[in-house]
Amino acid sequence: MNFEFTEEQTLLRKTVRQFVDAEIIPYIAEWDAGGGFDPKIWKHLAELGLMGVCVPEKYGGAGMDYNSLAIVCEELERGDTAFRTAVSVHTGLNSMTLMQWGTEEQKEKYLVPQAKGEKIGAFGLTEPGAGSDVAAMSSFAKRNGDHFILNGQKTWISLCDIADHFLVFAYTDKEKAHHGISAFIVEREWAGFSSKAIKGKYGIRAGNTGELFFEDVKVPAENLLGEEGEGFKIAMSALDNGRFTVAAGAVGLIQACIEASVKYCKERETFGKPIGEHQLVGQMLAKMEAGYEMSRLLVYRAGELKNKGVRNTRETSLAKWQACDFANKAADDAVQIHGAYGYSDEYPVARYLRNSKAPVIYEGTREIHTMMQADYVLGKRADKKLRRMLPSWPFE
Repeated sequence: MNFEFTEEQTLLRKTVRQFVDAEIIPYIAEWDAGGGFDPKIWKHLAELGLMGVCVPEKYGGAGMDYNSLAIVCEELERGDTAFRTAVSVHTGLNSMTLMQWGTEEQKEKYLVPQAKGEKIGAFGLTEPGAGSDVAAMSSFAKRNGDHFILNGQKTWISLCDIADHFLVFAYTDKEKAHHGISAFIVEREWAGFSSKAIKGKYGIRAGNTGELFFEDVKVPAENLLGEEGEGFKIAMSALDNGRFTVAAGAVGLIQACIEASVKYCKERETFGKPIGEHQLVGQMLAKMEAGYEMSRLLVYRAGELKNKGVRNTRETSLAKWQACDFANKAADDAVQIHGAYGYSDEYPVARYLRNSKAPVIYEGTREIHTMMQADYVLGKRADKKLRRMLPSWPFE
């Protein structure tokens, strides 16, 4: 396996890093405190081709590979988790799912404008009573001739007030449990749809997160994604993509923790020497670096499998679980290194710690991923080939 970046990937990393350094880092403390970022960022992301980085060129994307998407997510989260989350949801959960499961008509109507950054996509799976237990959802879509009538509620939905298009999951046959869930493409402007932001979040405060409400929303039958009853499969395949981007972002957060901690270690002195020369401080830095390197390897291994069009649920789960745990620990140690200053907004590490907690919970809690990996080891779980596998790279 070749872990060397191509010339194109090296340029991509440089470009995204320059963008983050110039347009995110100088303003993120203000945006985080204010609960939202400048919407002009969307335009700049689109101009850089980052809204459809691994979407084929024929659908308006940049046509780059999946590890290029990882690079983008890593560098964006180095600036702040809110921006990686936006790309994760728009590209990883929505656009890549449309690319995998959508009809040509659906791709032309929804994927193309999303890849170009003209429209924003989001993902609606979680409900107040259904998180890890997807089958506990109560949203229901009833067939009525050439359309479905959708009713229900979703919560903890990123880009709830911003997105134009939503992938929404609902039962079409409750008696079939997982096999009775279907997926739909829903537009914000349709009658009966509304959204509401959640205020007072612990972290990722610059990001928009909230609830979606569906009251007799009329969804055309042509907006059914895949076939009736395939919703659970579609959701799980989407999570393989979303978890990949979350893991990549966690690598970027670890890097941010290292950079901030090394800078402070060279500035701060105690007992007559820089604090980085104290062994226990050095130990924390060493663990951050080890977590960074291990997480990065797990992410790019999963990316290579995606490039080959191979199902990668096991590898992506492991990368997401470990990278997010490493990031959470790195952020905690970064605060400890900064001492009392780490407990304030004067330095960025407090924000890193707040932001690091959500990825340990969403898109599969650490407990869910632990159970998944145990089932793989025990031979109780095996990945079956999906009806529509993710296309391999380079895209035709």
